[in-house]
Amino acid sequence: MGATGSTVVLPGGQGGGKSWSLHAQGCPMHREDKPASASPPPECPMHRSQPSNGGPAHEAAGSAPAGPAHQDRAYEFVGCPMKAAAGGQNDIDPTNMMPPPNQTPALDQPFPLPLNRKESNIPRHGSEKNWVYPSEQMFWNAMLRKGWRWREESLDSQDMSNIINIHNQNNEQAWQEILKWEALHAQECPCGPSLKRFGGKAKEYSPRARIRHWMGYELPFDRHDWIVDRCGKEVRYVIDYYDGEIDKDTYQFSILDVRPAFDSLGAVWDRMKVAWWRWTS
Repeated sequence: MGATGSTVVLPGGQGGGKSWSLHAQGCPMHREDKPASASPPPECPMHRSQPSNGGPAHEAAGSAPAGPAHQDRAYEFVGCPMKAAAGGQNDIDPTNMMPPPNQTPALDQPFPLPLNRKESNIPRHGSEKNWVYPSEQMFWNAMLRKGWRWREESLDSQDMSNIINIHNQNNEQAWQEILKWEALHAQECPCGPSLKRFGGKAKEYSPRARIRHWMGYELPFDRHDWIVDRCGKEVRYVIDYYDGEIDKDTYQFSILDVRPAFDSLGAVWDRMKVAWWRWTS
């Protein structure tokens, strides 16, 4: 997901007080599995019949356009990353006879990076599981693909750990803001929303961000559009990321401006109601 640069000062105890350039590359995520005794309402997606193609249920869910392909084997790297990496070597791409590149160290990489991945609290549409965050190795490879060169920065393995923690916290914070908006529709969607897909639009400033800039405020360093499934209805949310002060304990760094896009009359009405509440509170 595209992003422009943002300078962050690492926590003193974990990065030596260094500053480095952060590219917010939202890569969301999942919610915790509910106990078997908790039965969701009959209108929830998990009660709907899945198309049968002779394979397991997770294969049917995987066929939905729910997100990037690297989520398919993500949980293998949550439980036992070394074993998963070894198993991944057998997934040879017949077009180039090479293993998947996501967890493969770069040729000139100066130090090894962990392969383990963390489960988020963001539910993934079309699945009973949550989205899974990228590993530090996957994040490194993604930054290289976007043109970043590590030799231009003073970077060590602890810095990558801090970058991943900030990246994950940004996404968790964004989802919590979305849930506040979705609470307006709790009756029509009792089982709650799920994240269907997302994309970065770092250089496509939203009208709100442009108006703020004309008023003298800074432009956001990144923008994401998240498509949320509200019990069968797609709702687009715009997320603008602004620089903030890093919290050394929680890794919260960005100031987020999250709101539903003006794609429907319902979204316009939600924005008007919330604006009125904020004005009169």
